[in-house]
Amino acid sequence: MSTSGTSAGTKGGRARFGKALIDAATLARRVEQLGKQITADYEGREIVAVGILKGAALFYTDLVRQIRRPLIVDFLRAGSYGGRTSTSGDVRIVADDEAVEVAGRHVLIVEDIVDSGVTMQYLRKLFLAKGPASVATCTLLDKPTRRRIDVPLDYVGFSVADVFVVGYGMDHGERYRNLPYIAALDEVQKP
Repeated sequence: MSTSGTSAGTKGGRARFGKALIDAATLARRVEQLGKQITADYEGREIVAVGILKGAALFYTDLVRQIRRPLIVDFLRAGSYGGRTSTSGDVRIVADDEAVEVAGRHVLIVEDIVDSGVTMQYLRKLFLAKGPASVATCTLLDKPTRRRIDVPLDYVGFSVADVFVVGYGMDHGERYRNLPYIAALDEVQKP
C-alpha cells in the first residue's frame, strides 16, 4: 500500500491520508530504544505496565516485548474523544474493576498519544490515589502544541505537529488501526 495520498473506503465516505509521518521501520527502532531506556531505568524493580486501550494496543505490545525487567501486563480502557477528532475533555474509564493491584508497585502508563493532557492527567491521578511506589508515563506520540494541561511525560516516542493521525493502533471511527505506519488523516470525503 502506498503511504502517500492513500485513500481508503469508510462507511459514508473515503478517508484521504497525506504522506506517512512515521514509517514502520522508524517506529520499530524507536520502540526498541524506549524499551532499552525503560529497562535501564527500572533496574531491580518490577513494573506494572498499563496499556490504555484501544489506541495504544499495538505500541504497548511491541514495547513490553522490548522491556527486559519483571513485568505485569494490565490494560485500562479510557478515552475523551468519543468518535471525534478532538477531545471532549470528559474522560471515561471502562472496566477498572478487574485492574491489577498497584499499591506499592511501580506503574508505567502506556498511551498512544498525548495532546490536550486531559486524559493523562486523569490517569495519573487515578493511579496515584491507589498508593503506588511510583507512576511514570510513556506515550508514543506527543502533540505539545495542543496541551491544555501540563502533564509530566517520562518517555516520549515522537513529537508531532497538530494533525489528526491514524495507524499503528490509532483510528478514525474505529478504522485504520491496522496500518503498520502512522499517517496524517487529511480529510474524510463524502461520496
